[in-house]
Amino acid sequence: MQEKIPFYLLVLLLVGLGMGSAIYRHINLEIPWLPGETREVWSVEARLEFSADGDPIVAQLAIPESQPGFTLLEQGTASPGYGLSYLTEEGLPAVRWSTQEAAGKQVLYYRAQFLLDKRDTATWSDPPEIGPPPILPEPIRIAAEQLIEEAQTQAANQITMAAQLINRLRSEDQQVQLLTQGLSLGEAALLLMQLAEISAREVTTIRLRHNRRNQDSQPYLMVYAADKVAFFNLSTGKEGRPERLLIWEMRDQPLIDLVGGRNTRISFSMRREVVPVQQALEDKYSNVSAMQVSLHSLPLEEQQLFRGLLLIPVGVMMVMITRVLVGLRTSGTFMPVLIALALMQTALGAGLAGFVLIVISGLVVRGYLSRLNLLLVARISAVIIVVILLTATFSVIAYNLRIVEGLNIIFFPMIIIAWTIERLSLLWEEEGGEEVMKQGGGSLLVALLAYVVMSNHYIQHLTFNFPGLQLVLLGIILLLGSYTGYRLVELIRFSPLANPTQTTPVKKTDPQDPPP
Repeated sequence: MQEKIPFYLLVLLLVGLGMGSAIYRHINLEIPWLPGETREVWSVEARLEFSADGDPIVAQLAIPESQPGFTLLEQGTASPGYGLSYLTEEGLPAVRWSTQEAAGKQVLYYRAQFLLDKRDTATWSDPPEIGPPPILPEPIRIAAEQLIEEAQTQAANQITMAAQLINRLRSEDQQVQLLTQGLSLGEAALLLMQLAEISAREVTTIRLRHNRRNQDSQPYLMVYAADKVAFFNLSTGKEGRPERLLIWEMRDQPLIDLVGGRNTRISFSMRREVVPVQQALEDKYSNVSAMQVSLHSLPLEEQQLFRGLLLIPVGVMMVMITRVLVGLRTSGTFMPVLIALALMQTALGAGLAGFVLIVISGLVVRGYLSRLNLLLVARISAVIIVVILLTATFSVIAYNLRIVEGLNIIFFPMIIIAWTIERLSLLWEEEGGEEVMKQGGGSLLVALLAYVVMSNHYIQHLTFNFPGLQLVLLGIILLLGSYTGYRLVELIRFSPLANPTQTTPVKKTDPQDPPP
């Protein structure tokens, strides 16, 4: 038993590494366990329109960035005739256009793609510092202090106090009218927050709706309280951040800064795309090393190749289970796996029919070649040529009969089929047709089982997106390789021995009877 301890530790290590790798990719790279999941990608376009008077133009537009709930995937502009630069200094993201001379109506476009990301780790910008209270006229100062005192009696914390102040600003009493005289609702709200020593800022937002055009932005008040952030719609006074509300500008900078033009107007258009989760994650983690070293960084053609190769260990495990635990006999050790791979490229019915026809025809030809007493290499070479000719013949016949699935018979491995025909022919000569039927039927049965498992969408998703699970399969195969117990067919074969022996009753004889 002690000699097996290192072996079991190796198996546990392989299983642990494989499962750990899969869990890491699921948690940190957000790869789902099940296929078919999708993500929303929003394309947002800002249209900046203004009139130029023939002077040099410098137009600057604040642009969004990644934020909780949204991840910026890519951005670009459409501005023919303008120089372009992205500004990132001092943490104020913006795009700037410039030109030497422009006249008439000018239209500039900025486009960005955002991933609707509920598991995003982005954080909000730091709260603004609360500056000293401004010097206000006495009536306005008294009105503001009264509003703050009334809100303090009805509030439990800074967020509820901000809600009370915003609700009071939307009323029509005399104090509010005096305070908001000459100020917008956002400016009045920020003034009250500053006097109440509440950290807040006015932000520009847009509500994402599919296939909407010429949408205007909406002002929101962003209130900071300890480690919480609250949003208030300045147009309606409602608290909360609605779903798919994108914060376009939240760095206390002007949305538009234009030099050399007038009559500026900005509008937004948006469109939603539902994409497979893998495509969205590849765009999101395009700069993450863990994703760059994965199979998703390969070209699509190579990815498709590895999708098939990574299924081979699953087929191998099915062969191990059927041979070691069940006891089925197959022609060749892993020939059923190759048949299953070929069946995945063809229709199941047409593939099986083509395989059986080629093998039977090849056995007939191989029976004739055995009479010629050829060397092994020459005999195998002849069988390969015959298999290729038979494949071409069956493909032509299938095409003329309008059986399109029959053309896919070329996906069967010719060399493996030739060796299968050779092995079955030798088996027929040495042990008879019954053994050929057992091993040939066992091979087809195992190939069908492997095909069912390997063609399963969940299995394909797990093997390709979680390559570490190959280590788990390796550990299971090592355990199966150390199994030395009874196989299922042996239990069935020896089941009569497990029944109690039935003894025949002994006839009693009379002592007076003569001996036999």
